[in-house]
Amino acid sequence: MVKKRKLIILPIILLALIFGGIFYWQNREIKGSPEDYVIKEIGSKVFVENKRAGLTVQVPDGWEVKKINLLEGSVVFYTSDIEEKWLNELTPLQKGCGIEMAVVYKKMDFEDIKKEIEEVHSILVKPDKFELTTINNHPVLKNTFDSSVFGPGVSIYFPNKDKLYNFGVSWGPDEKEQCIEEFDEFLKTVSID
Repeated sequence: MVKKRKLIILPIILLALIFGGIFYWQNREIKGSPEDYVIKEIGSKVFVENKRAGLTVQVPDGWEVKKINLLEGSVVFYTSDIEEKWLNELTPLQKGCGIEMAVVYKKMDFEDIKKEIEEVHSILVKPDKFELTTINNHPVLKNTFDSSVFGPGVSIYFPNKDKLYNFGVSWGPDEKEQCIEEFDEFLKTVSID
């Protein structure tokens, strides 16, 4: 009798472990990393590609590019006159332009994104400005902000399936117009599969 119970209980436990493992595997949170990004030159142009996220962008002419370990792996693009401190800490810029790009592997809608931004910014940022707009025929959430911690900027959030693409620009005190113009041109080169 005891042997029969063991023979019945053992397969039940194994099935529970198998189905539990399948459930976990299907519902795990996928994290990105800086290694997902590949920087490559094609002719005179430089591109950044993230095959995992289906993302390719062109680096603005004359700008530098660097992978950083922020969020789930990010890339920063910057003018040559930027200070090193910004690259390591994303502090307010004193000079130049900087663009940060990241992919978060999480399904979100515009309301979810706005709530998360407001929570993060609640202490650090003067009132945010949000607007729904389109870029390259895709609906996006645009957030304009000013922070004493990381400076003024504009971020674009593009949710697509189970990913959130984020592109943000920062500028020094005298470069706002130039940096926003460069950012708008940069966004035209974004390709998402």
